[in-house]
Amino acid sequence: MKRIILCTAILIALDSHTASAKEGMIQCANLIYGGTRTSRCFSDEFLSAVQRDTTIATERRFKSVKMATDELFNYPFVMITGETDFRFTSRERANLEKYLASGGFLLASAGCSNKDWARAFRREMRALFGRDSLQKIPMDHPIFRTVHEIETLELQHPAPDAQLEGIQSGGKLVVVYSAHGLNDTKHTEGCCCCGGNEITNALQVNVNILVYALMY
Repeated sequence: MKRIILCTAILIALDSHTASAKEGMIQCANLIYGGTRTSRCFSDEFLSAVQRDTTIATERRFKSVKMATDELFNYPFVMITGETDFRFTSRERANLEKYLASGGFLLASAGCSNKDWARAFRREMRALFGRDSLQKIPMDHPIFRTVHEIETLELQHPAPDAQLEGIQSGGKLVVVYSAHGLNDTKHTEGCCCCGGNEITNALQVNVNILVYALMY
C-alpha cells in the first residue's frame, strides 16, 4: 500500500532547497564530474512517477550541473553514473562533502554494472568518508517502504547478493549506491545496458529513494 506523503514534510524539503523551474517544484540534477563526464541515458521517468504516485511536484527532466560549481547546492537530490574509471577533482570532492553535510542527497549507479566505474566510486567514497563508509542497506530499511513496498531487488540475472549500499550522516542516508545499476532501461532510448545486470524494478526503487531523500 502506498503511504500518504505529508504536506508538512514536503514544505520542509522545499524550504531547505530552492532549485526549481517553477515555484514549488522539486528539480533534480544529473552531475557533470571528473571534468566532463556525465550520464547520457539514465532514465528520468521516476521523476514523473513521483509526481503521479505522491503529492510531490517534480520537474520531469534532470538539470545538468557541474559538481565543481556552487550551483550544486541548489538541488536537494543529485544523481551520478558512468561506465569508465574516473577521479573527482579536488574542488568536486570538497563540494560533494559539503553538499552532503548540508542536507543534500546523492544517488549513484554503476552504468551497465561497470566494474571500473564501481571501483572508482568506492575509491572516491573512501577518500571522502573513510574505508567502511559504504554499508549494505537492509531490506527492512524505511527507504524500501516510503511509497512502494519493495521486498526484493529484481535483477535481469538473479544474484543472491543483490543489495543497495549507502552512507549515513546524522542518522539518515545521504548516499545510495548500486553496483548493479539503477537505470530504468524500459524508459530510456539508445541505452540498452548490454552486458550489465540492472535492477529491473529500478523505477519503484528510485521513486522510494527520492521520496526518502525529501522526507527524512
